[in-house]
Amino acid sequence: MQWPRAIVMIVRASSKFRSVQRFRLLLVDDDRELVELLAAVLRGEGYDVDVAFDGQRGLHLALTHPYDVVVIDRALPVLDGLDLVSRLRSRSVRTQALMLTAMGSVHDRIDGLDAGADDYLTKPFDLRELMARLRALCRRSAELAAVLHIGAASLELEQHQVVLPDGEKVPLTTREFALLRVLATHPETVHTRAALRRTVFSDAPSQSIVDTYVHYLRSKVGRSVVQTVQGIGYRLGAL
Repeated sequence: MQWPRAIVMIVRASSKFRSVQRFRLLLVDDDRELVELLAAVLRGEGYDVDVAFDGQRGLHLALTHPYDVVVIDRALPVLDGLDLVSRLRSRSVRTQALMLTAMGSVHDRIDGLDAGADDYLTKPFDLRELMARLRALCRRSAELAAVLHIGAASLELEQHQVVLPDGEKVPLTTREFALLRVLATHPETVHTRAALRRTVFSDAPSQSIVDTYVHYLRSKVGRSVVQTVQGIGYRLGAL
């Protein structure tokens, strides 16, 4: 597989595929040259891109950050791509997943889709097709993410508000919303205070800010909205 030539084609073609809305992607692949150059091209097209070079790191990032699409290779160190996708789905992470791999037989594609992938593309790939598939997955992610459920209540992402079971609408501040969105995007995940500070409050000097905003959320929408897991941190509750 001659990736240097493919990379040249990617760079030359990239200006044709400008992303209008800013989406967040995670690339998980142990081919560092391909990942780093592809990430640079995608960032130039308006995407926010994180990278991971093994499955375990990819799983950690996908569990703790609200991505629109995760692009995953099959043959990964530490944790392979099928296990990564399966673990995400078992923890109710609904992030759109695209398998991007050299394993392209019908059996391989079936295994990938059955594991929970939303799309499957084989290497070497045409950039135009990859970009089109990413745009389609991002559109699907935006449609699914317009509302996140919190038990019988819901979090409206465009309005930055919680709609309670009785129909009452509770507006949230920017940081209250960001914290609740992370929890609601990964409802089965227990988030440590350190992880939440890094993700939501990166400019704060202390992770005690997480406790402060959990208190604000509970005061506004109900104590059960955030569940405390003793000795670890917080997870989404229900209303």
